[in-house]
Amino acid sequence: MRGMRERTILLGGFSKTYAMTGWRVGYVCAPHDLLEGIVKVHQYQIMSAPTTAQDAAVVALTGAEQDVRRMVDEYDRRRRLVVNGLNRIGLPTFEPRGAFYAFPRISGTGLSSEDFSERLLFEGQVAAIPGSAFGPSGEGHLRASYATSFEGIEEALVRIERFVGTLG
Repeated sequence: MRGMRERTILLGGFSKTYAMTGWRVGYVCAPHDLLEGIVKVHQYQIMSAPTTAQDAAVVALTGAEQDVRRMVDEYDRRRRLVVNGLNRIGLPTFEPRGAFYAFPRISGTGLSSEDFSERLLFEGQVAAIPGSAFGPSGEGHLRASYATSFEGIEEALVRIERFVGTLG
């Protein structure tokens, strides 16, 4: 569209696309006059990405796209396992369409999300984030990551089911 190049800022990162969670590598594309201000803010907020993270980003950008496709397919397989498993256990879960986190509803257990996640950790040996950590609307939910092995997810589901069974 005419005139959009001068008014567009593109921000991106490597966390999701290239499974580089925690590496904190990103990029910005913008008109030069806007970049000057962005650079000023950036340089006082962070120094720079570590060299190893920069090297990994270059490999990710220049690597074969079939690797990304395989990763996406594997995350889809894990997502389906988590969603189906949590729903089967009785923790209603919508299918996530973004990152690799499920957000099951645990309000039917009678526990707050804080109590549920703490007890799940200590009694079930499964770590999850209470939904309340994401604001009042998150209460009654749990954030569960599926950025781990398929086998690890299977084991976590067994432990979650066992834990939920103790709640009566």
